[in-house]
Amino acid sequence: MNKQVIVPYKTSNKSKLAQVEKMFNGISKNYDFLNRLITFGMDKKWRNNVLELIKKTNPQNIIDVATGTGDMAILFSKTNAKSIVGVDISKGMLEVANKKIMKSNLQKRVTTELSNAENLSFKDNTFDVASVIYGIRNFENLSKGLSEIRRVLVKNGRLVILETSQPTNRFQQAFYLFYTRILMPCIANIFSEDKDAYQYLSKSAINFPSGSELKKIIQNAGFKSVSSYPQFFGASTIYYAKK
Repeated sequence: MNKQVIVPYKTSNKSKLAQVEKMFNGISKNYDFLNRLITFGMDKKWRNNVLELIKKTNPQNIIDVATGTGDMAILFSKTNAKSIVGVDISKGMLEVANKKIMKSNLQKRVTTELSNAENLSFKDNTFDVASVIYGIRNFENLSKGLSEIRRVLVKNGRLVILETSQPTNRFQQAFYLFYTRILMPCIANIFSEDKDAYQYLSKSAINFPSGSELKKIIQNAGFKSVSSYPQFFGASTIYYAKK
């Protein structure tokens, strides 16, 4: 599990869940801009790689957990899915997502719900696919969140996760750590008023399990056939599994 408890605001006595909600509400308006800047726009390509994996399964119902500003949920409209639901704990992030959905005229297929990933409101065996894009490290209880996602998936339903990870090559890892610890927070500080938010995102990226460690956690939550696909030398990784 997590190597240490990482929260956005060290001086706060609130739960990680409450702190993450507050943080994303605060940075929602410039989150997309900073995300593109910090990843040099490569996050778009990685989301498209997720889409290509899911297209092959021809899903009808998709849930995008921790949907944020809705990029992945909207991208899933390129599948044949009839219903795509994006859930998130941040009202601010969902407000941005809903504006994008309206602009794309996708209201009939893509909807959002204010919901905690660890306590989803949906019935068992509802979705063919569940995705978590750069959100799983924000879960308060990772095992509970994965188990809840598994509950709402149909038998043989697919789980796909895109999350930050550390390259295994020591030279690439050294650059990754320098960029994540030093450069990324500096860039964010220029454009964001909430310095704690991007310090947290940096620290949580470094400390969150990745590679074989996260694959084992996914397996322990009851998933099978867990595969991983490193992106850009392992700076991020796509994890793909079945219920």
